Amino acid sequence: MKSSTNAAKRWLYIMPIVFITYSLAYLDRANFSFASAAGINDDLGITKGVSSLLGALFFLGYFFFQIPGAIYAERRSVRKLIFVCLILWGGCASLTGMVTNIPMLAAIRFILGVVEAAVMPAMLIYISSWFTKSERSRANTFLILGNPVTVLWMSVVSGYLIQALGWREMFIIEGVPAIIWAFAWWMLVRDKPAQVGWLSESEKSALQTQLDQEQQGIKAVRNYGEAFRSRNVILLCMQYFAWSIGVYGFVLWLPSIIRNGGANLGMVEVGWLSSVPYLAATIAMILASWASDKLQNRKLFVWPLLLIGGFAFIGSWAVGANHFWASYTLLVIAGAAMYAPYGPFFAIIPEMLPRNVAGGAMALINSMGALGSFFGSWFVGYLNGATGSPAASYIFMGVALFASVWLTLIVKPANDKTIPTGARHA
Repeated sequence: MKSSTNAAKRWLYIMPIVFITYSLAYLDRANFSFASAAGINDDLGITKGVSSLLGALFFLGYFFFQIPGAIYAERRSVRKLIFVCLILWGGCASLTGMVTNIPMLAAIRFILGVVEAAVMPAMLIYISSWFTKSERSRANTFLILGNPVTVLWMSVVSGYLIQALGWREMFIIEGVPAIIWAFAWWMLVRDKPAQVGWLSESEKSALQTQLDQEQQGIKAVRNYGEAFRSRNVILLCMQYFAWSIGVYGFVLWLPSIIRNGGANLGMVEVGWLSSVPYLAATIAMILASWASDKLQNRKLFVWPLLLIGGFAFIGSWAVGANHFWASYTLLVIAGAAMYAPYGPFFAIIPEMLPRNVAGGAMALINSMGALGSFFGSWFVGYLNGATGSPAASYIFMGVALFASVWLTLIVKPANDKTIPTGARHA
């Protein structure tokens, strides 16, 4: 009789920890969008062009430190890395509420990006050590659900905090939970199943056997250089760059777009309206990841959804600024469609590359996403400021999503021959 890996116990123990950790990371990067809509620009004398650059600076720091963080996580310890990162990013987030000038704000935004850079690839590496191929899309989705679910409640809470206290107090208060959670993380987390006491020896052995068997079906790759030069990895880097332009152009500027488009909306109303796309995204992500694991098909739950997102942006541009609720409804659809494919997308890489290089490849792809996020959040903010309306940015984000659709379609299946022959073990 085949030994059980006790999936239920792993899901109940690991997933809440993973979800909370990534939620706190996302809280401390995304709340800048509410400060931008609530007066930080006027208080610090920030022009619209500089505001878009400050919002995007996070992703520049995020871009440069992805791969070093992932290599440390893969070769040393996810547990130690995330513990330090939690304390540092919580501190940086709270310090944002104490800035008195633009250079201080720019420095903190960049440093926040640096200390959060390793979180996403490290957590994906962590998940790949605990969940099998048939579980991985759903596990990745529960990680990334920290993104829309956080923005969902953060949109409401931040709106109330700003109205009651101000944007400075919002930053200070919302940075503290990450520092507190760091110590809970340290107590609860171990890097590998073999290190925990809450699985039996037979369960640990069965899980490790299954993970090892899955590795046997993947062609060996000698090192990171070989993996990074493979056709699929290059295409996925380009795809995630284009996709992230749409996502973060949307995330960072949605509150400002809603406030400028809706007559006489206060920050609480903006908060509630900003939360709706993320509620839709949460539902869409769960459904897409479940179907992807059920059918064991990843691409089918990536490109069609991104295509819908692209058309929703173009539709929002077509209905025009004078039809606020029609445009807003299309933005809700765009948000849900852009978020839904994350779980299936990040399941592609560990099923395509062996364990020794998969973490580095995920970091490279995620760093290209960070570069797309930097460009998207900066250029969308610039277009909104320069044109006085979001119309041009809708077209820009729509076209970026169409490009990501095409790039997804030309990625070959996981069992293709894209890894150079010289990369295989003898």
